[in-house]
Amino acid sequence: MYLIAEIGQAHDGSLGMLYAYVDAVAKTGVDAIKFQTHIAHAESSEFEPFRVKFSKQDLTRYEYWERMSFTQEQWNKIGEYTKSKGLDFISSPFSNAAVDVLEEAGVEKYKIGSGEVTNFLLLEKVAQTQKSVIISSGMSSYTELDAAVQFLLERKVDLSILQCTTAYPTQPEQYGLNVITELHQRYPDLKIGFSDHSGTTAAGIAATALGAEILEFHVVFHKQMFGPDVNASLTLEETSALVKATQTICTALKNPIDKANHYEFSSLKAIFEKSLAVNKYLPKGHILRFEDLEAKKPKNKGIDASNYLSVIGKKLNRDLDAWSFLNKTDLN
Repeated sequence: MYLIAEIGQAHDGSLGMLYAYVDAVAKTGVDAIKFQTHIAHAESSEFEPFRVKFSKQDLTRYEYWERMSFTQEQWNKIGEYTKSKGLDFISSPFSNAAVDVLEEAGVEKYKIGSGEVTNFLLLEKVAQTQKSVIISSGMSSYTELDAAVQFLLERKVDLSILQCTTAYPTQPEQYGLNVITELHQRYPDLKIGFSDHSGTTAAGIAATALGAEILEFHVVFHKQMFGPDVNASLTLEETSALVKATQTICTALKNPIDKANHYEFSSLKAIFEKSLAVNKYLPKGHILRFEDLEAKKPKNKGIDASNYLSVIGKKLNRDLDAWSFLNKTDLN
C-alpha cells in the first residue's frame, strides 16, 4: 500500500505552515506528501469562479492562486526538505509552466488532478518528463479516462489510476467504491487506488479492503482551520490511525485462509466442539428422543453432537445418570 498525504492548500500560502505540515506528516508513517503547484497567470484568469466561496481576503480565484504560489527557489527547498524527511515529493501541476518549476525542484512523481484528465497539453508536458504519473478519475467518464490512459501509455508513462469523487466532503453514497473493482478489471496491468475527499478514515479502510494499492487523502492540523478542503481532510491523528489500519488490512490480504483445511484448529476444536449427553436420568431400555439430549464440551467424550440423528430411536443398554455423556457402547 502506497499512502499519499496531500497538503494541497492547507498551508494557506504560508511557507512556514507548509514546512510545519511536512514535519508533522513525516511522523504519521505515510510514504509521500503531495503538493499542488499553482502559477496564477499560467493556469487561471479573472473569469475563474470560486469552487467554494470561503476566502475573506481574496476577491477572485486568480488572486487566491497568486497567494498560494511559491517561487522557484522556494519549491527547490520544499522538494529537498520533503525528501530529507524520508517522504516522496509529489505534486499536481496545473499548468505546463508548473511542470517546469517542478522539474527544476526535483519532483519524483506527478499527480494529475481530476480537472486535468482532458488537458492533453498538460498530459503531453508531463509525459515528456518520463516520470511516474498518478491520475485521478474524478469527473471523467470512462470514455475520457480511456483516452487519457491510452495517450499516456503510448508515451511509455508508468501510470496509476485512482478512483475519485470530486465532492468536498464526499458523502458515503458518493464514494464509488465499486469503481475500484471496475478499474482493476478495465486496466489490469495498472496500479489502482483511491483518492479520498470524505474527511473520514472509513473510506480509505474500505478501499484498502477492496484492493486499492494507493491511497491519497488531504490532511489538516484540525478541522476548525481555514481553507477550502478542511471538511474533506483527515487530521494528523486520523492519518496515523489510517496508516496502522491499512497496514493491518494489507497483512490480512496477503495471508488468505484456506477454509478447506482446518488442521491448525484441531486442538481448539477438541476444546470448543461438543459431545452428546443425556439431560436427565434414563433407565436401561429407554428409547432415546430429541428431548433427552444435550451437547457438552469437550469433543470426543461421547458421540459427536453433529451425529445426534443417529441415536434418536435407539434403546439404551444400561442406566444413564443425568448429564452423562452418551457413547455408542451405551446403545443396543
